[in-house]
Amino acid sequence: MQMLTTATEQNSAWYRVARTFSALARRTLNALLPVECAVCRTSLTDDPIPFFCRRCWSAIEPFSGPSCPRCHQPFPSAVSLLHSPAHLCGTCRKTKPAYTEAWSPYPYVPPLQEAIRLFKYGGKVTLADALADLLIRVLPETPATDLVMPVPLHPTRLREREFNQSLLLADRLNRRLGFLLSFTNLVRVRSTEAQTRLRRSARLKNLRRAFQVRRPEEVAGKRVLLVDDVWTTGTTINECAKALRKAGAGDVFALTLARAVSPDLLSARMVPNLSSPAPISN
Repeated sequence: MQMLTTATEQNSAWYRVARTFSALARRTLNALLPVECAVCRTSLTDDPIPFFCRRCWSAIEPFSGPSCPRCHQPFPSAVSLLHSPAHLCGTCRKTKPAYTEAWSPYPYVPPLQEAIRLFKYGGKVTLADALADLLIRVLPETPATDLVMPVPLHPTRLREREFNQSLLLADRLNRRLGFLLSFTNLVRVRSTEAQTRLRRSARLKNLRRAFQVRRPEEVAGKRVLLVDDVWTTGTTINECAKALRKAGAGDVFALTLARAVSPDLLSARMVPNLSSPAPISN
């Protein structure tokens, strides 16, 4: 009896073939038009990741040690949860988040920081596969989800950038893992100032009621996984989760690639001694 291949296995097979051709094409282009690593500036040859050499890319390491059971903010002490495994961080204790649980596996430091900047602001969308691979490599054992949704951009910002980086990441996760992707239901209805320029209190006001669910019946009772690139304070994810819960969604989980944290929480192992990043060029 011929065994049937699942949709996920088929997606993975096509993905591997596409990646092989992509690597061959990149190797040829690097030989004809030399490209430097965005971090250490060495010339790239057969390096598998666009714009980064093997040495710099291999320096990207995930967090280790205890973290808040809800938002997974890393705790400074290795014994933080030894006697109280359910101990929440101060932020989650002060105000219960709208999401059920959120993961950000990597610290937002070079070289990953430079990769995200190139991807998000430099238009280097060929990095989407490599960045999604980083997520898949350390994907937490998340409860089964019904829908995967990228954090949306306002139409004005989308026209400026021409792509939504969170959608590209969510799409790669969908291709590899067979998630059901929904990217037109959760929308951003207010154009807001960039969160990176604001203090925490201003960020909360900036994003209030900025998100809306167009078709509540599609999320009613569903478990949703939100996908984004960088977690700064968690305000964006929490506001998206509020909109989804208001529309009747069940558990809302979140997965972001990197988390901005204070330097004192990072070990020397997480912050590689690399040269200054090269400037972004389109």
